[in-house]
Amino acid sequence: MSSANEEFDADTSGAITDADVERARLLVGLVAADHRRDYISEATRDSIRNFAIGYGDDNPLFIDEEYGLTTRWRTQIAPPMMLVAAQDRMFGDQLPQEVRERTRGLFRGIHSFVSGGSWEWFRPICRGDRIYSFGGIESVEAKESEFAGRSVIQTKAHIKINQKAEVLGIARTTVIYTSRREARDRAKYAGLELGQYSEEQMAGIDAIYAQERRRGDQPRYFEDVEVGEELPQMVKGPLTTTDLIVFHAGGFGFQPFMPATGRLWYRNRKRIPAFYVRNGRGVPDVAQRVHWDSDWAKAIGNPEAYDYGAMRECWLQHSLTDWMGDDGWLFQMKGEIRKFNYLGDTQFLSGSVIAKRQEGRRHLVDLDVACVNQRGQETIRERATVQLPSRDGGLGPLPEPEPELERMAKRMLDRHWELLATVGRGELLRDPVLP
Repeated sequence: MSSANEEFDADTSGAITDADVERARLLVGLVAADHRRDYISEATRDSIRNFAIGYGDDNPLFIDEEYGLTTRWRTQIAPPMMLVAAQDRMFGDQLPQEVRERTRGLFRGIHSFVSGGSWEWFRPICRGDRIYSFGGIESVEAKESEFAGRSVIQTKAHIKINQKAEVLGIARTTVIYTSRREARDRAKYAGLELGQYSEEQMAGIDAIYAQERRRGDQPRYFEDVEVGEELPQMVKGPLTTTDLIVFHAGGFGFQPFMPATGRLWYRNRKRIPAFYVRNGRGVPDVAQRVHWDSDWAKAIGNPEAYDYGAMRECWLQHSLTDWMGDDGWLFQMKGEIRKFNYLGDTQFLSGSVIAKRQEGRRHLVDLDVACVNQRGQETIRERATVQLPSRDGGLGPLPEPEPELERMAKRMLDRHWELLATVGRGELLRDPVLP
């Protein structure tokens, strides 16, 4: 789905124009390979393990390279949400020149954040998989926003495949573009009470952590699940800067801008100067520091630094994979990011079964899952679908993508290898930041 509430640009003078909206619509329906390489490009034993640890998941399916050998998967597999952070460089034909020229610099200087979207997963990310991505803009809508006046809502599809052109999943991301100046002037969040904890309150949070349990190798059978059944409570937080550091250390990247250090920092500033804003010491620093620099967050209208929506998506995935056990399959998640999760906030995760159904040999359970903060505000809500084993029907086949999508995946990957062979690896693989 998303890496939510991210800062993508830094020029505070930007404003949304009718011309920008029309230019954005030129991209609707066009499909292209994504040539960016993220911090994780291959699902190695360490990248899988570190990504799970990055959001606090101790599931041995993900962190133990031997455990998966005795499960239905016969290998170590990755958390489904690792697709949000995994991508190698994929090459393909460019978009039409006129479109590229007319959309160059689109929405530059405009504040943007991810408000939600959807995920579908068709195959596990297995140890050894190399991940590629292609896709494009599906819709562009202009509207008035309560927070920042005029805004643009854009939905983009990302099709994730492996080195065999197998479709692993589809992410649809909804991004909202707003004027930073309008957002700052409205100061909607002034006076918000931020998290502060007594020893007794921390003890209550620790008590929830202590009782959390993973289903693991005890199958949760479809027949044993009842509509209205509640998922065990889970807690995440209180949110600290350390949590964000650990999440990034686990592999959640910064693409497409890739903040850097040292000489690479210098090169990156020359490449995308609008992404850098001087901090209180006069040093150009990334606009993305809104996630760990509260002074910068306040400068654009928020009371405190805040998390990534992708982090909360990982947390909800964690609650679902704990609940469904080793034989379950997380098929879909779709929802909205409704509030920010600020430093000091605690998220209490809950969920319930809302429906059961059978589709052929597949036994599906629909659930509502959500995070609610210590102020009682729901910050994210997702509708999820999980496939469970059946006492009578066994595991059942995994869901399959549309045949045309699989054919497209094969064409895209074939073109990738063709370009590497004919144009030359050195020229294509040259990174815009690295030497």
